[in-house]
Amino acid sequence: MPSFAEHRKARMNYECLKEFEGGLVLSGAEAKAIREGQAKLEGSYLKLQAGELFLVGAHIGAYTKMARRDDYDPLKERKVLIHKKELLFLQEKSLEKGLTIVPFSLYSLGRRIKISFGLCRGRKTYDKKQQLKERDQKRRISRFTNRGDE
Repeated sequence: MPSFAEHRKARMNYECLKEFEGGLVLSGAEAKAIREGQAKLEGSYLKLQAGELFLVGAHIGAYTKMARRDDYDPLKERKVLIHKKELLFLQEKSLEKGLTIVPFSLYSLGRRIKISFGLCRGRKTYDKKQQLKERDQKRRISRFTNRGDE
């Protein structure tokens, strides 16, 4: 399950309340471009529109071997396919203040390209600092315990 694109700062800037997985509706050239590494998720988000979920702001570059690249839009909205129960849950929760749907990564599952995303709440600066402190302490403890084993 190789990952083609990641939104690296998403887990730092947002607290994930619930994680989901969905399929992307892509053309053949877009799927090939993602496999080439032409996708970027930084600055993208998912929005609900007319009972459907769309990926907005993700940049999927043109496939290098594509003949007609002049009319291709790399920033167009792409539909995300999820189960109806999950969609209804997201519609209900998206009405709450402070919650957003953030993509984490694009990866393959068999021949299909999937997107991992989550229902998230933004973190404050002091929360981010606290998280960095805790992570640093865990690293120090693990280094200290690993030295004692040798």
